[in-house]
Amino acid sequence: MIQTRDKLQNVDPVWGRLKSEATSLILSEPLMGGMVHSSILHHNSFRKALSYRISLKLSSEEMPAQILREIVDEVVNLDENIPLAARADLMAVFERDPACHQMLQPILFFKGYQALQAYRISHWLWENNRKEMAYFIQMRCSEVFGVDIHPGAAIGCGIMIDHAHSIVIGETSRIGDNVSMLHSVTLGGTGKVDGDRHPKIEDGVLIGAGAKILGNITIGRCSKIAAGSVVLTEIPPYKTVAGVPGVIVGEAGCDQPSQTMDQLFGDCTGDG
Repeated sequence: MIQTRDKLQNVDPVWGRLKSEATSLILSEPLMGGMVHSSILHHNSFRKALSYRISLKLSSEEMPAQILREIVDEVVNLDENIPLAARADLMAVFERDPACHQMLQPILFFKGYQALQAYRISHWLWENNRKEMAYFIQMRCSEVFGVDIHPGAAIGCGIMIDHAHSIVIGETSRIGDNVSMLHSVTLGGTGKVDGDRHPKIEDGVLIGAGAKILGNITIGRCSKIAAGSVVLTEIPPYKTVAGVPGVIVGEAGCDQPSQTMDQLFGDCTGDG
């Protein structure tokens, strides 16, 4: 299995593009050569490069990069879904973020992407009864990236977290595939209630900057949550929600708001 997987890297277009972009970056910015080589070109697969980058970013005096690398390598080798989800997330950022001009950028520079991949490691640890190590990675993500995702949360693939500062996602949150959110989003509880207490975000939802979605409620697929909204009640699919408290103000305006990233009311063409 491992030999077959490694052979496939030779015909992997995403990995090939990452290496090409890394080589071009070194030519244009020679002083970044050490960083780019150690992060990308030193490795023979996307999986190994991702493992190295996450370990380096989360390392500290308490937990050196070498020890973290052993942990992350173990996880990505045992669960093929993690590097697959990381690829889907990478494509989501590249396709949806107008500030992303190369596939290389999220791996090297974008803390939303990096924090999400670190969460995926912590979630595996949580699910496999290594909760203290999962808590450690959660803590380091909060300290390094300003992103606090509980390792117990369940998050799908093809996720884009733009800017990502002050993102909070609670323990029993559930997020589907192809969701996009901006900075300062909170998926939280409403008090001291224990048990299943956090939001459920279905596929294709777009959540604007500063939106707060609170309680064990479901946001229906392909809905739009306007920036700054506070949502406390269930939202059906394909709706636009705005206000404090959030109310339905119309239809989502398109089939895939999380991919168009259009936050205007009305249709998703950019015409409002």
